[in-house]
Amino acid sequence: MRRLPALLLLVAGLLGTALSGTASAHSALTGSDPADGAVVATAPQRVTLTFSEQVALGDDGIRVLEPSGKRADSGELRDLCSGPVVRYGVDLRDGLPDGTYTVAWQAVSADSHPISGAFTFSIGEPSATKVVLPRQEAGGGLVGQLYDIGRYVSYAGFTVLAGGSAFVLVCWPRGASVRPVRRLVAYGWVAFTAATLALLMLRGPYTGSGRLGDAFDPGVLQGVLDTRTGAALTSRLLLAGVAALFVAALFGPYARREGPGDRRDLVYGLAAGGTVVAAGIAGTWALSEHASTGVQPALAMPLDVLHLLAVAAWLGGLAALAVALYREPSIERAAVGRFSRLAFGAVAVLAATGLYQSWRQVGSWSALTGTAYGRLLLLKLGLVAVLLGVGWVSRGWTRRLAEPARGASHGADDESRAEETGAAESGPGTGAGPVPDAGVADPVRAAQLARQRAAVATARRRRVRDADPARAGLRRSVLAETAVVVVLLAVTTALTTTEPGRTQEQVDRAQAVGATAVPDRPVDVTLPFDTGGPDGTGTVRLTLDPGRSGANALRVDVDGTDGRARDVAELKVSFTLDEREIGPLAIALDKDAPGRWTARSARLPLPGDWRIRVTVRTSDIDQTTIDKNVKIG
Repeated sequence: MRRLPALLLLVAGLLGTALSGTASAHSALTGSDPADGAVVATAPQRVTLTFSEQVALGDDGIRVLEPSGKRADSGELRDLCSGPVVRYGVDLRDGLPDGTYTVAWQAVSADSHPISGAFTFSIGEPSATKVVLPRQEAGGGLVGQLYDIGRYVSYAGFTVLAGGSAFVLVCWPRGASVRPVRRLVAYGWVAFTAATLALLMLRGPYTGSGRLGDAFDPGVLQGVLDTRTGAALTSRLLLAGVAALFVAALFGPYARREGPGDRRDLVYGLAAGGTVVAAGIAGTWALSEHASTGVQPALAMPLDVLHLLAVAAWLGGLAALAVALYREPSIERAAVGRFSRLAFGAVAVLAATGLYQSWRQVGSWSALTGTAYGRLLLLKLGLVAVLLGVGWVSRGWTRRLAEPARGASHGADDESRAEETGAAESGPGTGAGPVPDAGVADPVRAAQLARQRAAVATARRRRVRDADPARAGLRRSVLAETAVVVVLLAVTTALTTTEPGRTQEQVDRAQAVGATAVPDRPVDVTLPFDTGGPDGTGTVRLTLDPGRSGANALRVDVDGTDGRARDVAELKVSFTLDEREIGPLAIALDKDAPGRWTARSARLPLPGDWRIRVTVRTSDIDQTTIDKNVKIG
């Protein structure tokens, strides 16, 4: 049991590593111009990438490589973001030869996770290419595994540190002087601090080169400190130093107070200060991960802080209770009852905040079963249900423990008497016969007698502990809860590195649209119209070339009922992407001839199911609007 804290952290880290194999990042590439696999007649002026969420790219975040492997881009990153559209690009050099070009990109998602990828397009016709890309994805390899382990250990360490301290302050003040509980909280602080320092050092190679040696490069570390995640990790490390002062006060002056009513100002000060430090540490996660991006971040971040604090109070307090029940069987019945009420309140907060966060990250019922995030969330809900069931059993044992003791072997007073009586008995654990006088001249004999008395006292305490069925039942149920908690922590941490279901569905829809669009020819649309006035009928024909996201040339022809070109008083065209709330984007048309209009800058920022709306006016009062949906890749 002395190794319980370290064992919990180790198992959480190992389970988390196994689960992180399916993890992906929050942001995702939703489109590009040229598209993956496209064949264009002439070299484009620029290559652009569109993402589902905000990302951070370095100077070499986008690289375009010729078939020979030489750089084909200017190396200057262009920010083309507009409103909800997140797009970046690089200009291409003039005079590029025909062949297949490779676009390699690497970025950091807004929730701190690295993402990368590559695709190809061809100018003229496809050709062989000599480009060799790294097999290892961003955030993978040994550095990625170490970083994931550090994340899980930091979560577990914070849970034990904050929850164990809350258990001592709120439920069992005498626990501040109990060595096993003090060790548990100290182990939590050490694990949390060491993991945070490791994350800060590994952050550079984790989002960049992937080489472990770069963790010791001062230049790489300086670059990390300039990022939002680096600032969060630095703040977390500083708060760990403040937490060390809190732990020292908790197990120092607070543990040495003379009585329950002594130094109330110290008690209140520790409670207030500990809450502020714990909330600050939880805030470093909320400000740099999933809660800070996506839907309603202003509400999601404070609720995420409450969620993390409730997790720590419940699960960290549970770990402290488990250690106390096994290593200090004289824990007061009232302390167990107070923790039961604290855990109930924490579960209520978890239910409310967890329901909101689930809706925010999943978004639909289909994403709950059709995405990795949704399936992990269902697994977490199942584990919580099991944990609540075991907790209900523990609550029953707690009620029985709170009943008046029925026998001389129950209660803390009887256990104290057992310790005193044990000092007068001999034999290591036998309890038979008096112990000889310890005041002998031989120091070796005196030490032997002292060890015998300690063994007798320990054996007596264990007999008293095991004779209480309520306490034994509570120990077993709390141990079962702790086992479930280990797996639950791993699944919860894996959720923070998994692409939310809402984002995954957006990416899947964009990919489906791209797969069904026609990439090799322009999009042609024919729309009949009737303005209701005399000679108010005809047909509008639109041609969008090349018919993909990005820059397009638009040609509009208006024909009369006889099939000949017909002039109209006014013609308007707009595009709207309803699913992403983009548009209407009005297209400026130039009249080339009677019945013919063109636009050279019909730019569609994303692939999707676009609605084309055409307004035709044939006289001062006769007008109609017609529309049609087309798939744009």
